[in-house]
Amino acid sequence: MNEKIEQTSMSIILYAGDARLCCKKALDALAVMDIEEAKKEMAEAQKKITEAHKVQTDAIQKEASGEKTEYSLLFAHAQDTLMTIYSEINIAKQLIKIFTNLDKRVSLLEKDRRK
Repeated sequence: MNEKIEQTSMSIILYAGDARLCCKKALDALAVMDIEEAKKEMAEAQKKITEAHKVQTDAIQKEASGEKTEYSLLFAHAQDTLMTIYSEINIAKQLIKIFTNLDKRVSLLEKDRRK
């Protein structure tokens, strides 16, 4: 296997894996209603997944400009990993929005109840 595509693949997998860990931490924080911590972890997840996406995009652009690359199962796995974790991040972002709105509504109800 081409050492360059192997290195590119592993970079994508590692960045995406780091993004997944941050996303998991965000969901764990959300589970205990620590919304600010969840948002902080998601910001970090976004940075990591963006780095993975940049590495992938660079590889695709090089091939599109004529640089030939042999097929790599590892690169296909890296792309699959990136796409899966990107989806997880999108769902986690939506959950944070939902929990933020829910927390606001509960806070208003509790405030009204104290009156």
